[in-house]
Amino acid sequence: MSNSIADVVEQAQAFFVIGSNTTEQHPIIGMRIRQAVRQRGAKLIVADPRRIDLVDFAVLHLRHKPGTDIALLNGLMYIILKNGWEDKTFIAERTEGFEEFKATVMEYPPEKASEITGVPAPDLEQAAAILGESKPTAVLWAMGITQHITGVRNVMALANLQMLLGNMGKPGGGVNPLRGQNNVQGACDMGGLPNVYPAYLPVTSEDARKKFESAWGVPLSPNLGRTVTEMIPDILEGKTKALYILGEDPVMSDPDTHHIRKCLEKVELLILQEIFPSETEPYADIFLPGASFAEKTGTFTNTERRVQMVRKAIEPPGEARPDWEIVRDLSARMLAGRTLSPDAPYAGWDYASTADIMKEINAVTPSYAGITHGRLENGATLQWPCASLDHPGTPVLHTQKFTRGLGKFAPIDHLPPAELPDDDYPMILSTGRVLYHWHGGQMSRRAKGLLAIYPQALVEINGADAEKLGLNGNKRVRVSSRRGSIEAEAIVTERVPPGMVYANFHFPENSANQLTIAALDPVAKIPEYKVCAVKVELAG
Repeated sequence: MSNSIADVVEQAQAFFVIGSNTTEQHPIIGMRIRQAVRQRGAKLIVADPRRIDLVDFAVLHLRHKPGTDIALLNGLMYIILKNGWEDKTFIAERTEGFEEFKATVMEYPPEKASEITGVPAPDLEQAAAILGESKPTAVLWAMGITQHITGVRNVMALANLQMLLGNMGKPGGGVNPLRGQNNVQGACDMGGLPNVYPAYLPVTSEDARKKFESAWGVPLSPNLGRTVTEMIPDILEGKTKALYILGEDPVMSDPDTHHIRKCLEKVELLILQEIFPSETEPYADIFLPGASFAEKTGTFTNTERRVQMVRKAIEPPGEARPDWEIVRDLSARMLAGRTLSPDAPYAGWDYASTADIMKEINAVTPSYAGITHGRLENGATLQWPCASLDHPGTPVLHTQKFTRGLGKFAPIDHLPPAELPDDDYPMILSTGRVLYHWHGGQMSRRAKGLLAIYPQALVEINGADAEKLGLNGNKRVRVSSRRGSIEAEAIVTERVPPGMVYANFHFPENSANQLTIAALDPVAKIPEYKVCAVKVELAG
């Protein structure tokens, strides 16, 4: 997030929430948005194909077709430009590339945007007026924006919108992606991506590579790595020989489950590090028992870039150990016999505690330089960048300039999803999570209280489609795609529009990921979980 949660919910005059079922997936943030609407009159626009709970608090619901986010945003920006609601001073002083961007946006008048998205032109006009006249407006999104083959382009379009309105670097504004897991932000900050080192320094940069070679005392490759959505399919191509999986369950969370299982059956070595046996566990050659959050000390970095201290409350059971200890010992064995540079200050893996790891982070990651265990233990709540021990942290990014200097507008055109309905598969499936379960369900399905409330997978289907099927609300349906089929109980609801069904991937026997398509965004390599073609029938 470019802004902090408190800043957004307390100072935004309007919220534009797109591709985020906030009250179910980020319930605390969702609650505070509701409070802002009710208690201080902030305006809320929700853009989502489903009628999510947050719509009840919105002044406007833009119910666009799945996979049409760019056309929607371009249509809104057309109207903003047509009415002169753009921030001309901000554009002139802090951005570049405006004219080329504008030329693309002006190809999306309300009539065209409405035709592509299904959103009535008057609703587009009303939404644009709210965005153009409410200063500042905060934009929030989640995986409903990113899990498309146009995920990167969707995010760039949202950045275009906020620069156009002058909402960047302003309290109560900004671009605010809501992370899907508790330490996704921290993992990325520490280089847990295939193309960057810690602090997002590119692996292709010679200067960055030399910096970390000097710190770690080993030669580093200049080549880009691969994402999980590339590594696992590459097993069948002979490019991936072994997998070391920590706290992830690709059988449940990756698209096209049948193909994932086929790949895992063929991999030569699979090491799984987990707190519970998962659906991936049967394919593992070695199972390493990790510790849960309550059984280890360290830090998480949350969705607003805030580094939070986690303290061990109980001892790990049995042979379980904190993940960093397991990785340290394995890495030390792999380095045994190798000659490391004696001048490298962080060569080897001789950490005695997570405090030692944080000291290295402070030294090699400038944005974390001032975030120490000592400051966190003394009650400091710090958001990176935090450049020194006396730095207070940074709640709002880009207040004076962008990382690259001027913000660059990007001309972004609408592209259709990889797979659209046809005569054989006439409906659209979109997937997501529900309030009562989490991701692959390995923890939430073990909680008796949660399982009592939501004991099985449900497929949401509109009443008009249910009537066509002869569904009475109590029957099971079979949902099929070109990759597989699942059977589940149907819930007839107006939450989804006609022609669309919605399913989750919390339950192994009828996970929606048996149906999803492994079409990837060409840049981020994220799968298009949110759109695939299916047919729905009564289950026998």
